[in-house]
Amino acid sequence: MAVNVDNIKAQMRKGILEYCILSIISRGDSYASAIISELKAAEMIVVEGTLYPILTRQKNQGLLSYRWEESPQGPPRKYYTITDLGREYLAALDVAWQEFITQIGMIRNGSVNR
Repeated sequence: MAVNVDNIKAQMRKGILEYCILSIISRGDSYASAIISELKAAEMIVVEGTLYPILTRQKNQGLLSYRWEESPQGPPRKYYTITDLGREYLAALDVAWQEFITQIGMIRNGSVNR
């Protein structure tokens, strides 16, 4: 029986996509297509439609706000900004991520008490 590693990788990416999106926006206000470009460059997103529901959910949770800005080319762009609550949440995710990496390292290296 063959194991589908791509499917597992997709599930793992899906689980940390919200963390990645907040991380991108925390470095500076950004709009959807720029966020998608960065996620695609890092091979973290395949389907663009995945981003919009996450941005909406994060905005509704108070983690992000947005404003409309005129674009030098084309229609106005919606720029997302991380809120103070979003920064607190991102800091908690940073801690959780580091804990997760440590826990996996312990398991992979066999250093977990049995």
